[in-house]
Parts: sequence; structure tokens; C-alpha cells
Amino acid sequence: MVRQHSKNMASISRIHNGIINNGILNVFWLIFVLMIVFLLLIIVGLLTYTDTKSMATVLQQPEFHFAVKFTLGTSIIAMLLAAAFALPVAYILSRHKIPGRAFIDTLLDIPIVLPPLVSGIALLIFFGPLFGKQLEQIGISVVFSQLGVIIAQWFIATPFAVRSFIQAFGSIDQRMEKVARTLGFSPTMVFVKVTLPLARDGLLGGVMMAWARALGEFGATAMLAGITRMKTETLSVAVFLNMSIGDMNFAIATSIVMLIIALLVLAGLKILSRREVIA
Repeated sequence: MVRQHSKNMASISRIHNGIINNGILNVFWLIFVLMIVFLLLIIVGLLTYTDTKSMATVLQQPEFHFAVKFTLGTSIIAMLLAAAFALPVAYILSRHKIPGRAFIDTLLDIPIVLPPLVSGIALLIFFGPLFGKQLEQIGISVVFSQLGVIIAQWFIATPFAVRSFIQAFGSIDQRMEKVARTLGFSPTMVFVKVTLPLARDGLLGGVMMAWARALGEFGATAMLAGITRMKTETLSVAVFLNMSIGDMNFAIATSIVMLIIALLVLAGLKILSRREVIA
């Protein structure tokens, strides 16, 4: 009787645990479906809110052409600068033990943690009251200029490149670099011929991430470079300016273009990440 009772209790316990586990799994599936549906509805809502005629009219306006060209030009320059600064920083952090590593990591993450508006104010003070006059004496004007847009985009985008590059370098088997050294390769040759090719996909992913962040930057840009139509007007600024005057068609059309660009960039990132995992 005691043995039979124990078996019954064990069966009841298994059923109870199965119900709990299935219940949690069902809740997870419900949340998953709700999240996907919510995101799809947001995208569909944005894409269908305006009509084709209004969209075509906006796409033909000189202001829209300026915003697209200016955003692509400044963001690409900012991306290249971010990569140029992130590459040596990430390599050193991934290959050397540096005193105060935690402090340095925190310092590099500040542009990620800080609200963009606060980053913009900090940049405005740096290139204004602190060093603005000295820079103007050598012909460099940053505040309320197109150069300010690039600097703001670079400042916000660089930490994302640094983090991605650190992961890319960290995923490399360092024994291959050591083997290359034993074959007579100099440190520079090892870096160029071994390290960079092995980390290529991760580095490209980091570059694209930095570019995506620069493309959508608004807060720091607005603080440092200002919001001036047809001068410092990026796509994000164009959305803000036209929303503020009630031109919904222009704002929505610009938002749709930014959405398409973001989807293309994310698709590229996913493809690169998949290639990296397969490799």
C-alpha cells in the first residue's frame, strides 16, 4: 500500500509539473506572438498611413533630396571615422591587459548610456566655450555647422563599433597569430594578413552597426549642429521640422524612407552574423 501510494504521488507530481511547465511555455508563446504582431502592426501602420500620390509628391521635393544626400554623406563619413578610431581601441582592449580596464570600458560606453541630448550638450560645451575660439583661429567651425553633424554622429556611433570590434577580435584563435609570428611575420603583417581577414565579418558588422546608428542620430546633432532647414537637415531633423509645422505627409514619407534603410541595414547585419556563425 505504501509503495502504491508513493507511485501515485509521483505520478501526480509529474502531472503537476507538466501542467506548470506547459503553462509557462504557453505564456511565453503568447508574449512572443503579441510582440511580433505589435511590431508588424506598427510597420504596416506607418507604411499605409499615407497614399501613393502624397508620397510621390514628397519624394520630388528639393528639401527631401537634400536631407537624403546630406544624411548619407555625413553618416558615411562618420562611419569611416568611427571605424578608424574603433579599430585600434578595440584591438588594444582585446589583446592587452590594461590597468583600470573597468574604468576605460565605462568611459567608452558613456555615449551609449547617456541620452543623446546630454551628449549633444557636452559636445556643445567642448566645441563652444572650452575650445571653440581656439578652433576658429585655425579655421575650424563646429557649432551650428555641417561639420558638427559629422562629429555628433561619430561620437554616438563609435562606441557601437568598438564593442562589435572587440567581439570580432576576441573570437579569433590567437594561436593562428602566434603561428604566423613563428613563420617570420612581423606584428604588422600578422595584423594585416591574419587578424583582419579572420575578423572580417565581425568588423563589417560593427561598421554597419555604426552606420545605422549615425543614420538615425538626432539628439546630439540637434544640440551641436542645430536644426536648420537645408543646411544641417538630416532625415531625422526633417521629420522633426515638418512634424512641428504639421506637414504630416513629408514627415511620414521621410520616416518610411528611414524605415526602409533601417531594414536593409539590419538585413545586412543578420547576413553577416549568420556567415560569421557558419564560419
